[in-house]
Amino acid sequence: MKISSRTIHANTIRQHYLEAGDGPPVVLLHGFPETSYAWRFQIPELAKKYRVIVPDLRGYGETDKPSSGYDKRTMATDLRELMRALNLPKIALVGHDRGARVATRFAKDHPEAVDRLVVMDNVPTRIVGRELDAAKAKGYWFFLFHLVPDLPEALIAGREHIWLRYYFSDWCFDPLTIQGEAFDTYVKAYRAPGAIRGAMEDYRANATDVAQDNADASVKIACPVMSLWGRDFKLVGEMFDMPRVWAEMASNLVTHAIPECGHLPHEEKPEEINRLLINFLADWKG
Repeated sequence: MKISSRTIHANTIRQHYLEAGDGPPVVLLHGFPETSYAWRFQIPELAKKYRVIVPDLRGYGETDKPSSGYDKRTMATDLRELMRALNLPKIALVGHDRGARVATRFAKDHPEAVDRLVVMDNVPTRIVGRELDAAKAKGYWFFLFHLVPDLPEALIAGREHIWLRYYFSDWCFDPLTIQGEAFDTYVKAYRAPGAIRGAMEDYRANATDVAQDNADASVKIACPVMSLWGRDFKLVGEMFDMPRVWAEMASNLVTHAIPECGHLPHEEKPEEINRLLINFLADWKG
């Protein structure tokens, strides 16, 4: 399976994306602390039937890392303009973590452009904020740490491997899920100039994101939605009633808790995730 690496200018930034296959378009949006590389187990399987497009989000990977534009409405517009540049009127959209936040905003802002939506291991930002208590604040310490201007970048620089090792070990059911070449690939990506700042700015947009989300909180996502999460991830499956959370977001909803799985279902349980994605996407004809 040939996977092409491409760049294109859209929404005033240079966007990098991976592409493989032909057929109805399916877009995969990565989360934190990852890049488009996170979808390496899904691309070959989905590309047997679909045209799979896998961007690096603004601030991540090989995409530009500007000083602004990290609110989810702007990041959703990044995707909408990428679609226009590629002549894609409608897509099926899959997002994990931060990518799920972009995907959720995209589904609300551009309902005509999305046929179905998959959100993976994600609690919407406004719901995290609304339900934050002492126990959740302890678990979501990084949400708050990343908000501090400049300090995270100063502390992480030169220690990216320590920073990433903590997340990958703590957030996976098997702490050795991400190691070897995979771990080295992520370390290299986050050592690139501007990469840590880009990720921090993604989080620093939280107040704007919550304001955007509160403004249309009563509007449910119109298209079919599948929510997946790691049953054993303490910050999502163990802290939140995920079927209730996503029933608040979408009317046409199916949910799946993945057993013996943490925050990275697509990397921890790729065969199970591929099966669920293929089944959910089966009726997407483009």
